Amino acid sequence: MAGKQDSLYLGNLEAKRDWGSARDYVEGMWRILQHHEPDDFVLATGETHSVRTFVEAAFRRVGKEIGEGEGLDEVGRDRRSNRALIRIDKRCFRPTEVDLLIGDACKAATKLGWKPKTTFDELVSEMVEADCRAYGITLA
Repeated sequence: MAGKQDSLYLGNLEAKRDWGSARDYVEGMWRILQHHEPDDFVLATGETHSVRTFVEAAFRRVGKEIGEGEGLDEVGRDRRSNRALIRIDKRCFRPTEVDLLIGDACKAATKLGWKPKTTFDELVSEMVEADCRAYGITLA
């Protein structure tokens, strides 16, 4: 963490999302615009990962392994220092939470030849690296 706050406050760590790269989606949108006839398309990775998995991957990228707790009292701690890095805050839960969001981009693949290029791990790394650059943090 960049020292801006003691802990990162999150809501539902079990929510599953279809995480994808904006770069891939913009390419998909461009392909949609080039398509010979108007149509509706879904752009998605077709994979799902929980918020927890995303957080663990992001912290792993900066050399921190997060230990877990349980429920609203869960605290994600750095296994080496035992410092609390993640805390659950019920104010961060969405009032109308959707447990699983995943898209089916088969039509875009078939009609447009589009498929995402960026893997989940690459996406997490790119996001962490961008934030580190923004805060002047050097990664190992």
